Amino acid sequence: MGLLTNLRESISGLFSESEPKRIGIYGPPNAGKTTLANRIARDWTGDAVGPESHIPHETRRARRKENVEIERNGKTVTIDIVDTPGVTTKVDYKEFLDHDMEKNDAVKRSREATEGVAEAMHWLREDVEGVIYVLDSTTDPFTQVNTMLIGIIESQDLPVLIFANKTDLEESDVKRIADAFPQHETVPLSALEGENMDEVYAKIAEYFG
Repeated sequence: MGLLTNLRESISGLFSESEPKRIGIYGPPNAGKTTLANRIARDWTGDAVGPESHIPHETRRARRKENVEIERNGKTVTIDIVDTPGVTTKVDYKEFLDHDMEKNDAVKRSREATEGVAEAMHWLREDVEGVIYVLDSTTDPFTQVNTMLIGIIESQDLPVLIFANKTDLEESDVKRIADAFPQHETVPLSALEGENMDEVYAKIAEYFG
């Protein structure tokens, strides 16, 4: 009986090791998380994860793309991409009015975005095995949200890569992000333009493989 039990556990272990790793894409609203998720998914599967928009909180529910196999420098990793809603301390419907949205639609969007933040936090605490943290390299990374989320990620002992996105913009300052979180590696990229994606994929394979 003991031999049979050990055999079953060994087989179970082999299967569990081959299962895709759930990698959450996190960060503040409008950092380019969905743009990155779509870039990765299209490059390796031909499909997109979800719609993109310049309006904050376009992603208000976590979206998942399964079995994305990435290969770089002799290393291969299979991941499930979890594109999460942007995390913020407050969602005010008035910010959507600036985008020519009707008040009722703005209120509805803010309510859904608030629920999305709670869902993103649930994924982070319960369901992801690694984190890609996306920051807009044209904005100041020293915020309450970023400090809080990085702290939670560290407390969960999750492997994390920080991606400094939007390097195609003139105001981009990757060093500012690297200096804000020196304990983690910062990778520059433009998810929109596809710049530096070779390094992005090499780091994903290295960190999560």
